[in-house]
Amino acid sequence: MGIIVAVTNQKGGVGKTTTCVNLGACLVEKGKKVLLVDVDPQGNATGGLGVDRRQLKQCIYDLLINGKNARELVMETEVGGLWLLPATIRLAGAEIELVSLMGRESRLKEGLKEIVPDFDFVFIDCPPSLGLLTINALTSAHRVIVPIQCEYYALEGLGQLMNTFHLVRNFLNPQLELWGVLLTMFDSRTNLSQQVAEETRRVLGDKVFRTVIPRNVRLSEAPSFGKPITMHDTNSAGAMAYRELAKEVLESE
Repeated sequence: MGIIVAVTNQKGGVGKTTTCVNLGACLVEKGKKVLLVDVDPQGNATGGLGVDRRQLKQCIYDLLINGKNARELVMETEVGGLWLLPATIRLAGAEIELVSLMGRESRLKEGLKEIVPDFDFVFIDCPPSLGLLTINALTSAHRVIVPIQCEYYALEGLGQLMNTFHLVRNFLNPQLELWGVLLTMFDSRTNLSQQVAEETRRVLGDKVFRTVIPRNVRLSEAPSFGKPITMHDTNSAGAMAYRELAKEVLESE
């Protein structure tokens, strides 16, 4: 059975999509079969893997709202071994439409369960909110990765996120675990990045991944080419960091 990992933080711009795409690609390099599930209406993970969202006739909306079979929606990407369940702007209305549906918190879990055994890892890229799409992701997941940007206010909102995490674990998904907090956009030249990293480790201890993702231009520009960093610039600092994270993830599997 594949490990389902929700990558979440209600703050935007912290590296959720970057982590899903690039950690997935690095695990593929290690011989793993990976599915990336895009549940963010912005569809950045979909675009970041070179898929033109405007051309898609179906997406994860059809699984969540219309009960479409996941096998009909999953698509191959240019990265052999990395598959995608895409999102389009149609997903924007799903938060409202889910409210009136039976089993609204577990629609994603039910929709994915048939295909999860086909993969070693399933990464769910969550929207920057704690609404029903994120609740669906947490209800489906075995583990959670929380990216945190190494900037002022980094820990702001973490308490709210952890409260949601505990509520989901207590009432909807008892097997849910926090796999780790991931420090992203780290700039070794600034005291602020160092201070945020130290404070996060002081508060969360061994729940913080050893690997730190640096602020890296090549990492930032890769999505505009529709490629993970391993294909865009395989020797960049960003690629090296995500390879280290993949190694750490496999060690703690």
